[in-house]
Amino acid sequence: MGRQDLPRADGPPPMLPWPLALLALSACCRWGVAGGAGSTVPQGHAAPATPSSFSSSSSPSVRAPLDWLLTDRGPFYRAQEYVDFMERYRQGFTTRYRIYREFARWKVNNLALERKDFFSLPLPLAPEFIRNIRLLGRRPSPQQITDSLIKKYGTHFLLAATLGGEESLTIFVDKRKLSRRAEPAGGAGNSSGVSLETLHQLAASYFIDRDSTLRRLHHIQIATAAIKVTETRTGPLGCSNYDNLDSVSSVLVQSPENKVQLQGLQTVLPSYLRERFVAAALSYIACGSAGELVCRRSDCRCQCQPAFPRCNCPEADIQALESSLAQLGRAWESHHSQFEESEEFQALVKRLPTDRFLNRTAISHFWAMDLDVQHRYQQLGTSLKLLSRKTYRLIRRLFNLSKRCHRQPRFKLPKERSLPFWWSRAQSLLYCSETTVPGTFLEESHSCTCPSEQPSCQGSVPCALGEGPACASCAEDNSTRCGTCNHGYVLTQGFCRPEVADSLEHYLGLETDLQDLELKYLLQKRDSRIEVHSIFISNDMRLGSWFDPSWRKRMLLTLKSNKYKPGLVHVMLALSLQICLTKNSTLEPVMAIYVNPFGGSHSESWFMPINEGSFPDWERTTVDASAQCQNWTITLGNKWKTFFETVHVYLRSRIKSLDDSSNETIYYEPLEMSDPSKNLGYMKINSLQVFGYSLPFEPDAIRDLILQLDYPYTQGSQDSAMLQLLEIRDRVNRLSPPGKIRLDLFTCLLRHRLKLANNEVARIQSSLRAFNAKLPNALEQETGKLCS
Repeated sequence: MGRQDLPRADGPPPMLPWPLALLALSACCRWGVAGGAGSTVPQGHAAPATPSSFSSSSSPSVRAPLDWLLTDRGPFYRAQEYVDFMERYRQGFTTRYRIYREFARWKVNNLALERKDFFSLPLPLAPEFIRNIRLLGRRPSPQQITDSLIKKYGTHFLLAATLGGEESLTIFVDKRKLSRRAEPAGGAGNSSGVSLETLHQLAASYFIDRDSTLRRLHHIQIATAAIKVTETRTGPLGCSNYDNLDSVSSVLVQSPENKVQLQGLQTVLPSYLRERFVAAALSYIACGSAGELVCRRSDCRCQCQPAFPRCNCPEADIQALESSLAQLGRAWESHHSQFEESEEFQALVKRLPTDRFLNRTAISHFWAMDLDVQHRYQQLGTSLKLLSRKTYRLIRRLFNLSKRCHRQPRFKLPKERSLPFWWSRAQSLLYCSETTVPGTFLEESHSCTCPSEQPSCQGSVPCALGEGPACASCAEDNSTRCGTCNHGYVLTQGFCRPEVADSLEHYLGLETDLQDLELKYLLQKRDSRIEVHSIFISNDMRLGSWFDPSWRKRMLLTLKSNKYKPGLVHVMLALSLQICLTKNSTLEPVMAIYVNPFGGSHSESWFMPINEGSFPDWERTTVDASAQCQNWTITLGNKWKTFFETVHVYLRSRIKSLDDSSNETIYYEPLEMSDPSKNLGYMKINSLQVFGYSLPFEPDAIRDLILQLDYPYTQGSQDSAMLQLLEIRDRVNRLSPPGKIRLDLFTCLLRHRLKLANNEVARIQSSLRAFNAKLPNALEQETGKLCS
């Protein structure tokens, strides 16, 4: 008995008639017994509700104890029958009735092969089959085997098989819709009232009068929508008629319970033909008549004949797979469209508030609280998983088929759409749906990208609430603009802008237009326009007089601004001394400089770190060679400029000597000599000057500004005063001397120029720190204490 596995364009090969296959039926046709439950089901009668014949499942009464079955716990949950039942249950059909009958199983055996194996009898093959074998000779070509045997008799013959089948009727019932009034006797089904008894009678009469029963059940299904009828038939089912057994296909039952055993045709061939037949059969199955199957290192391909150069590329199968993938892609998009148009998703969009702007995060919170849309999204995910598995399975098959083709397969992978996509889609439906086709909302720019045929799809986008530059609330008359702003921001034309302090010109002028090159030129010329005239005070020496520098000398320059210049503060850019020494003197002047920024005691001065780190060093310029006079200048410039009220200069001297061994200059301290005749030389200070400029300062205006902290006219005026005081504090402290920590010069300004008490200064500083902490991007600089 032969069978053709792959259909050919020239038609299927003729099948061996059953007598030639020597098949014998070992059982007769009879009505059978359901093997699973052991209960007999008579023909034409409905059996009781048992697992094997007639079953009824009512969910409302038993659902609670069986809830564990609804979780993904194993094969029962994934069984197709259970999946179908649960789908019907979700549609409202809570009860199932099922009636079925089975045909007995027929075992079909090939007795001819058994006679050969057990009794060593020759096979009774057909004469034509034997003649074709003899005509092939001892070494036939694969093409000869294909033409003489395979195309006529196939590649396999039937060894054993099972016949039989099952016929069933399943009725799903929605008891809520089903009327309990009995159907009028003898009615033709036109009445709308149907009872359970009527369904029982119809189910019992299914196998007696199938056509009439189905006609009435379908009428009830259409008229009441209370039932769903499913008819199932498996197996050949024609076991009472031998006309169904005219070919091998009659016994190839498409059921997992039925098994078919085939045997290769080479077992009935002579031994010298078997290997060649197997090779020809494999080539015929894999390559048809277009080539020969060649396998090397587990990689098999068809060696094409010249007439069929593309035999390795099944174009028809590839095009069919590409068409199936395109259809799956359309189904994928259809599922997404159905979800977007679903009642659950549209209801979520309608419930979103429109009085303020919603970003994706805000929409995700509403999504998390909506159980209906989450359940609908899970259904979408389940459907897409099935489509995805089908898609990737087809893609693998497509690549396997086209790996030896000259063109790449054409397909488009389905586009995944995660939860953020649907949140963005809800945004688009909120803000970009002024036209028939909604656009796409861009959260970063708060704008819409509209379809080309729709020039304008954007609606009104409400203001965004939040921290920082976002609105504290939207305007009542126009929700697209801010109504109020957060702390540190001011409302300007419907938007929140960072609040900036007003000009400080009325309180303290801190601006200068002197550039570094200009300043350097003026200092070289010792221009009097940048000299700050100050008072020289010293109890140890006088300007222009020679003195013995063996002892430390103290001198200072002060301005006494509180007495003479209350409306000015002063900035030092450079300090210059002109120092003269006697001839042949080995003394070297050494200065220590202390700067007091706004007055007070000497302890509230800071030491100038000359030539430490990047701080500048003294520059010496010779003025009079005969008198050995030099200008000692230290230039601070714009980088190191600072406030000053008093400059303290401590002058001492050291002895300069030349080391003969190393040719280096060394310094050491002079000894205290009581004998004037042993004096090492004298020194003279001709001038001591401070270069810089003065800034306008209004202490009364700053006091009024401080008063607004306690007695504000409005909240806005208090915030404005705070911002201005913060700006003054930061800009004053910015002129602090170099060091790891800036010095708190602002406290010195309050103490000595505004004459505020310590507790008032502490209260102001605390208020400024608290206000600064509320500002956006607040940065509080750590400062060191200088003034008590």
